[in-house]
Amino acid sequence: MIRNISIGIDVGSAKTKVIVGEFIKGEKYPRVIGFGESESNGIRHGYVTNFIDGTNSVKNAVMMAEKNSGIKIKRAFVSVSGTTLRSEISSGSAIISKANSEVTNLDIKKALEDCENNLNLNNKKIIHTFPISFKLDGKDILGRIEGMCGNKLEIRSVFITYSSQHLEDLLSIIADAGVETIDIIAAPIAGSHIVLSEKQKIVGCALVNIGAETVSLSIFENNMLVSLRTFSIGSSNITNDIALGLKIPLEDAENMKLGNLSDNYPKKKLDEIVDARLSDIFESIENHLKKIKRNELLPAGIVFTGGGANVGRLEELSKSFLKLPSKIGSTEIFSNIKTKLRDPSYFVALGLITHSRDNNKYTEGSFANMFKDIKNSLKSMAKQLMP
Repeated sequence: MIRNISIGIDVGSAKTKVIVGEFIKGEKYPRVIGFGESESNGIRHGYVTNFIDGTNSVKNAVMMAEKNSGIKIKRAFVSVSGTTLRSEISSGSAIISKANSEVTNLDIKKALEDCENNLNLNNKKIIHTFPISFKLDGKDILGRIEGMCGNKLEIRSVFITYSSQHLEDLLSIIADAGVETIDIIAAPIAGSHIVLSEKQKIVGCALVNIGAETVSLSIFENNMLVSLRTFSIGSSNITNDIALGLKIPLEDAENMKLGNLSDNYPKKKLDEIVDARLSDIFESIENHLKKIKRNELLPAGIVFTGGGANVGRLEELSKSFLKLPSKIGSTEIFSNIKTKLRDPSYFVALGLITHSRDNNKYTEGSFANMFKDIKNSLKSMAKQLMP
């Protein structure tokens, strides 16, 4: 009997996580049947700094997932994150090609290609494309535009882009670990699959992933991603500040950050240290919300995920600083998962294994062409190194 297996690999700056899921007939979401994790060595701020260490980190997580799932891992969905992951907005247009002026899928593709051509893609690759508005002969169109009649189609789109070099390096260590990449998914998109409801995405919501070395901010409205920004700050900065402020080892500082307090140190001073660094994170978020005119204007508020979401007082401080409803993300989708996997740091990896059910939401062919270019680039590099 052929099993419908879905595997996700999330290579973070602190941990590399592998989730193995299985789609059961009649069930909407996959069941988690195994997982693996390892320390992320050779990774900083979401990109590869040492190929051998990075490859070994992926190998170790994959081996652990294979062992406790009983599945040989050959192919997987892979997330991308880091400081070069962001959104860019571009507009494009196309003249309707059919004689009867009916808008076809070809016209939409041409307008999207024009959007892409108007972007500055120097050293960047497009990961996802999300059309956010349409105009036909200068008039705004809501809903499905294909089949309507007009002369000129205009599209405004959000493009999620990532450093070409960082992407090549990530795909390289995944391949060297013996795993073929099926598709690339931006980490915030993967996490949103299982953390945010459709209603939250429609009325307006921010998803904030606090990783070890980066914080990503994703804004959803009208059930679409409208903005994505990544900041070079993370929960490890809080750990470092505690270690310096209290003159204690990093391991002890990490435990105290997560609420495991010691009677030997004053809680007031600890709170001051944590609050100061969280305020830096909130300030970055607030500045971007102001830039896109969404500060204090997201009815569904802010949902926090990532390992840094476990920092004490996060919700309380967020509500006070950002003046928005705030909560730690949770998911009810995976009913059979172990307690450990319910931690917000696993939500990206869990979201990846739902991708084979949801991947029709992304522009067809975008990754296929991108992956082909990267494979050709890697082959060219290999030839240059051959004697």
